[in-house]
Amino acid sequence: MPTVAELLVDALAEHGVTQVWGVVGDALNPVTDAIHHSDRVEWMGVRHEEAGAFAAGAQAQLTGRLGVCMGTVGPGSIHLLNGLYDAKKSHAPVLAICGQVPRAEIGSDFFQEVDNDVLFSDVAVFSATVTTPEQLPDLIERAGNAALQERGVAVLTLPGDVGGMDVPKGTPVPRFVTDHPPVPPSADAVTAAAEAINAAGTVTMLVGRGAREARTHVLAVAERLSAPMVLTLKAKPGLERDNPYEVGQSGLLGNHASAVALDGCDLLLMVGTDFPYKEFYPSGKVVVQIDASGEHIGRRHPVDHALVGDAEVTLAALLPLLQAKEDTGLLDKARSSYDAWRERQSHLTDPDYERKPRGLLRRKVENPSDRIRPELLASVVDRQASDRAVFTTDTGMATTWLARFVRMRGDRELLGSFNLGSMANAMPQALGAQALDRDRQVVAFCGDGGLTMLLGDLMTAVRHELPVKLVVFDNGSLGMVKLEMEQVGLSPYGTKLDNPDLARVAEAIGMRGIRVEDPHDVEQAVLEAFTHPGPVLLDVLTNPDEIAIPPKPTLEQGWGFAIAKSKEFLESSE
Repeated sequence: MPTVAELLVDALAEHGVTQVWGVVGDALNPVTDAIHHSDRVEWMGVRHEEAGAFAAGAQAQLTGRLGVCMGTVGPGSIHLLNGLYDAKKSHAPVLAICGQVPRAEIGSDFFQEVDNDVLFSDVAVFSATVTTPEQLPDLIERAGNAALQERGVAVLTLPGDVGGMDVPKGTPVPRFVTDHPPVPPSADAVTAAAEAINAAGTVTMLVGRGAREARTHVLAVAERLSAPMVLTLKAKPGLERDNPYEVGQSGLLGNHASAVALDGCDLLLMVGTDFPYKEFYPSGKVVVQIDASGEHIGRRHPVDHALVGDAEVTLAALLPLLQAKEDTGLLDKARSSYDAWRERQSHLTDPDYERKPRGLLRRKVENPSDRIRPELLASVVDRQASDRAVFTTDTGMATTWLARFVRMRGDRELLGSFNLGSMANAMPQALGAQALDRDRQVVAFCGDGGLTMLLGDLMTAVRHELPVKLVVFDNGSLGMVKLEMEQVGLSPYGTKLDNPDLARVAEAIGMRGIRVEDPHDVEQAVLEAFTHPGPVLLDVLTNPDEIAIPPKPTLEQGWGFAIAKSKEFLESSE
């Protein structure tokens, strides 16, 4: 007869789970032993449970299947929380298997005991404790189905004396419901939205992650309406490539062309997006929003016409009702602005930029130490990376450089902590992505602050022979926080980082380490990193004072930078 732990592992394997991430320990020893004896599931031991949760969440986002992580009694489960919150806010189906003290000790304030139901009450769509073997088939199916159908986190707790118990003879292996049929919109709502769109002079589209599978219909609608298309960061994969209507991102990552497109339209058509930054939405426009989740509609910006439905199904119903708009004036203006902005940005990718007339003054103002421009590094990575690469990116300035300089051509994928905004996500998400396919290139855009927060899990890449390429934007500071403080005129106190030579740290761990200090060495260093067969940490010393100008910079921001820089100069002179 199989044990509780063995039946659990069999259920995961039948679903297609190939790895479980975590740290071994007491209450969950029967589960790790069951994995050890399984020929279908691999144990991925990490140095910090948070890294395991991020890795599992990355796998869930890439496959649509359950990502699975484990944390044992008390502290081990607590360490999962940040990665699980990221999975929750990314709508990733993740199962967390958590240990608990033996049943007889539950509620006695036993050593390491925490109340998992309370601990995970906000992050989980389902949470339960298995107290008898007979409960397992039902609880594992409910946990898995809740995570898959609600696209969230499920938590299953195993007390220390339960995992090794035998389940009743003949107990079937639990199975999960994976079907997720698309939601069709109301026919009346489609007709009303089409009438509003036809009545509008110009239309701009704001397209998000929920429309990635509707690429053909998204482009057809843009063509019919001569509509410029602002993409959210999460919509870049699948919708950025070969898109003649795309004008980049809005928000702090974006460019002036997005403001041209949004401010210049009569009607804003939002498709599959929950873009959260209200200050970047245009005012005084008719708004049509398409989203599969009705609760998302109107929570960021007032909406005149709500279409609750799957993006592809809804656009397919809408398209035959739309009249062609022949005037391409707004599209041409936005695209021209976008092309001009990209041309200006390309100057910063020249290794000799600092020595040319356009770069001499800027160098004196913001790069007196002649550090490598992060734009150069990002553009070289984009040029040399595979068209099938999976990119992960840390929250902060690394994401800015990826958003602006890495094009999601081919079958490239992109992961980040885009909703939670956690630090330290890029490296563990890269581990999860690489474990799915060791032959697919995985590139992490790491901030030095993020990487060093979970530095110990560099050893996970080495231990499991995961050939990830970790590109570190080593600017010696918490760059995004520094920028935020300077925007409001504050001296960036506390943002400086005293980093070691991270390439040498990587070498000490057993990973290939490459350090770059000269802009003329970037191209060869990236090539060397990408052609190395094992894991690589590319430590590039970048300019800490690089400024990423938002689409509509304000006078207050300009004064803030001036005041902050004056304070920094005075403090450095004391």
